[in-house]
Order: sequence, then C-alpha cells, then structure tokens
Amino acid sequence: MQKVLVTGMGAVTAIGSTVPEYWQNLIDGICGIAPIQRISTEEHDTKVAAEVDDTFEELVRKYWRKRQLNATTRPVRMTLASAGEAIEDSGLDFEQIDRSRVGVIYGVISNSFLEEEKENLLNRVLKNTPSVCTALISMKYGLNGAAFNVSTACASSAYAAALGMQMIQAGIYDIVIIGGMGNAIAHEFLYGFNQIMAMSVNADPKKACRPFTKNRDGFIMGEGGGTMILESEASAKKRGAKIYCELAGAALYSEAKDLTAPMADGIGMEKTMRMALENAGIAPEEVGYINAHGTSTVLNDRYETMAIQRLFGTHADTIPVSSIKGAIGHTLGAGGVLEGIACVKAIETGILPPTIHYDEPDPELPLDFIPNTAREQHIDVAISNSFGFGGHNATLVFRRYANEK
Repeated sequence: MQKVLVTGMGAVTAIGSTVPEYWQNLIDGICGIAPIQRISTEEHDTKVAAEVDDTFEELVRKYWRKRQLNATTRPVRMTLASAGEAIEDSGLDFEQIDRSRVGVIYGVISNSFLEEEKENLLNRVLKNTPSVCTALISMKYGLNGAAFNVSTACASSAYAAALGMQMIQAGIYDIVIIGGMGNAIAHEFLYGFNQIMAMSVNADPKKACRPFTKNRDGFIMGEGGGTMILESEASAKKRGAKIYCELAGAALYSEAKDLTAPMADGIGMEKTMRMALENAGIAPEEVGYINAHGTSTVLNDRYETMAIQRLFGTHADTIPVSSIKGAIGHTLGAGGVLEGIACVKAIETGILPPTIHYDEPDPELPLDFIPNTAREQHIDVAISNSFGFGGHNATLVFRRYANEK
C-alpha cells in the first residue's frame, strides 16, 4: 500500500503564528492562556483563554489578497495563514503537478461569524459559509480535487487527516491538504461550555487548565488554525520533497453512547487506539510517545489514562504521555492537526513536549505525563488522540520515515 508522508506544516496558535515559533515555545513550556482581552467576561464564569494575537494578520496577507480576506472571519484567516505556511514549507509547485489530484479537507466546527464579527456588514453571507476556507485554498492554487469540511466536534481535523490518508492510499489523490480551524473566543462559546460545566472557572492562567492533575476542573478554550500537507511516497520522491515523517495509520470510531461523556472506563478510547495501531501495522510496544487528548476534565483524563493502561499493559508505565492543551488551550476543530504537528516535530527533533501546569499528581492517574519540562528522547512512533463530543473518536499514528529504495 502507498505510504502517506507529511511534507509540509503550518500553524497559528496562542504561542506562535508559525510552526517554528509554536514548536519552540511549546517545548520551552510557554503558556498561551491569559485573561481574555477581546470581549468582556463580566457575565462569564470563565475569565481566561488562549487567544491568538494579531501577528498572524500580516502573515495571512502574504498569501491572500485583501479582497478575498474581506470575505473571512478571524478564525478563517488564522487557518488560511497556516495553509499558506504549510504549502510554502512543502515546496509544492502546482504548475508542475496535476491539480485534479490534489484534495483539500479541513475540520471546521464553526466559522465564528458571531456578535463580534457582525459589526462589519461586508460579505455577511460568505463570512457565514463554512466552506469558505477550503474554497479559497482551492481557488488560490487552482486545485480541482474535492474541497470540503469535516465536522466531528473536537476530532474534526483528525478526521480530516484520516480521510486524506485514506484517499491517497486509495489512489484517488496524490496530495491532500488537511487542516483544522479553531473557534473564536466569543460569548456564545463561553456561555455554552460553562453551561455544561466543561470549562475551568479558575481565573489563574497557570491553574485553569491542568491536564491529568489531581485538582483539574475543565478545559480552557484556545484559538488557532493548522495545516499539514499529506503526500504519496511516489509523489514526494518524484519532486524531491522534504519528508518529515509518515502518517502510518489512523482510526475513526463512533462511541454511539453519549453527546458529552465518553464511554465508561475509556472503552471507546482504547478501541480507537487499538484500531489505529492495527491499521498502521505497529505493535503497542513500538509506540514511543502519546500526545493525549488530555482536556483537563475529570472524566476525559481518567478514562484516557485507563484506556492507555489496558492497551499498552506493562509498557504503559514507561511510555511518555503529554497534553499540550495547558499551553495552547483546547482549539476544538484545530486540535487534531495542531497536536499532530507536535507529534511530527517530536519525531523530527527528539524532544517531547511537556504537560505544563502539572502541579499535583492524581494518584489514580499513574502514567508518565512529562511534567512541566520537555524531554529529550529519540522516538520512532508517536500517536495523537482526539476524542470529541458525540463520541467522535480519532487516533493518528505517525512513524519515522524509512526510505526503502
């Protein structure tokens, strides 16, 4: 079966508007969570978030014309900036490629055309169109493969990656540009997540999102956008592409159980990870790092830990696990791709990102969560978990690329 390779990446996050900046701050333990600035929090229980500053606006104008950007919301522009970076990073020359064999798939929950955006009445219909991001990417580069969104809650961009991988393996496309869009920090989302008691109400940015710790009390929203270029091995070799690693396997699984709570004891999570490793042809003991979904909610962290313990057995005690949501927040639709990029960089650099704000271990969660400080460790295989509301589960498996001539 055709190998699927990662040949380009782009990221806009609260700790960096390019992949190099994002990665350096991630391994340095920088926290992007701070008191919310763009909207009033007087009526909200949650007062902090991982907001993206305006640095990305200059970057997105490097790739897209002002007239096109007038039809976009802030989260769409973040995502377009990441797409421009990823395509530039990949070195793709679309003049030399069959553009009908290039697809575009993004995970999108909402364009966030909400109260804060509606003061500007220009292009209201386009700003509210969920597919405007994939359409603009296709239009800019003249790409004629399918361009569409996937919406599966917090697993949306992981689903996009899995579908892109499968389409390349099936011979439908040579290249699929995949990614995800985070929601804006907005009143509607703060109201909604506070209503279901999913978000932390701790006003201290260093304590609001503490994955896997004893006193965790919920996630914190994060903004951002991310993009990966997935490419067949044949295509990448033909054009002499820079190869980061292989997307070796993936699994998509529906728990079919509950709209907000995961299956008890992490049964669905375990099944998803097991299916992904089987899809990749990788044994559990070969996994060197797990980028956990790790939302800092009581149930998710407990059940994800239990799932890892059952699947990996005695190996679970030695495998490093971390959640990066304490650094960039929960970026929702962008989470899968941004956390996937962290896995790719971990394989490339031999540095594992930490779980920051890990202040007090939970005795019921006894795994190695890489507390607070990045770790130098060579790994060949990393997996990334995304477990969304509605039981939408996805696991991606990344492997160091072995060039078999």
